[in-house]
Amino acid sequence: MNIGFIGAGNMANAIIKGYFPNKKSNNIWAYDILSEKLSELKQSGVIVTNDINELVSNSDYLFLSIKPQNISDVLNDIKNIINKDTVIVSIAAGITSDYIKTSLGYDAKVVLVMPNTPLLLGEGATALAQVSPTSKDEFDFVCDIFKSSGKIGIIPFDKMNEIIPINGSSPAFIYEFAKYFVEYAKDCEINENVALNLFSQTLIGSAKMLTNSGYSIDELIDMVSSKGGTTIEGLKSFRQNDIENTIKEACKVTTNRAYELSK
Repeated sequence: MNIGFIGAGNMANAIIKGYFPNKKSNNIWAYDILSEKLSELKQSGVIVTNDINELVSNSDYLFLSIKPQNISDVLNDIKNIINKDTVIVSIAAGITSDYIKTSLGYDAKVVLVMPNTPLLLGEGATALAQVSPTSKDEFDFVCDIFKSSGKIGIIPFDKMNEIIPINGSSPAFIYEFAKYFVEYAKDCEINENVALNLFSQTLIGSAKMLTNSGYSIDELIDMVSSKGGTTIEGLKSFRQNDIENTIKEACKVTTNRAYELSK
């Protein structure tokens, strides 16, 4: 079984290194218009090529790890050479399965994927959607690849734009949130690195409380928020400044933009 990657950027590197480090790499192919992106993969045993036709014709699973704005040209380049049994795995935001099928001119097997950048550290959160006529076994194989670099969630294919703010864009939202906590610490003359390490560990611990404690989100909030205490005052400020609608609006405009970019 051969696995090909069109595009050899950070995400493709993370997927390959996450799933294949202890496996035979002589069935993994990679293509990129920038040859320097292929050098590191070549050293690890990946078959690199400057010929997209060679890669596509040899791939049972074809990963489109490219920017959405390049998808049209790539699909046009490969539509006359791709095997109709090839499973196409798209990580291009906003690109629909209908667009891929129409561009290729047949009812292609498609898996839609929305990963996020923590995949680079093996801590990814990846949403996947199976699109007919992709079989269960084929979809499970793709799921296994992303499980190797973090957690996965399976969603309907028509919710791929809605999931973007939840796992795709949310790392940036969290970093923005963290930035201002650290800036507050600096304003208080607390060492920036000390504050960042404490806040980062708090994020890790809080995430584990969400997934492993058995308590609901509201129960976890109450556990930290004693009546008349310090935390409750901070929460009042968040709520008075309408944090709920701020976050929901950010999610909404992120999703809307995905639909604007959709093909």
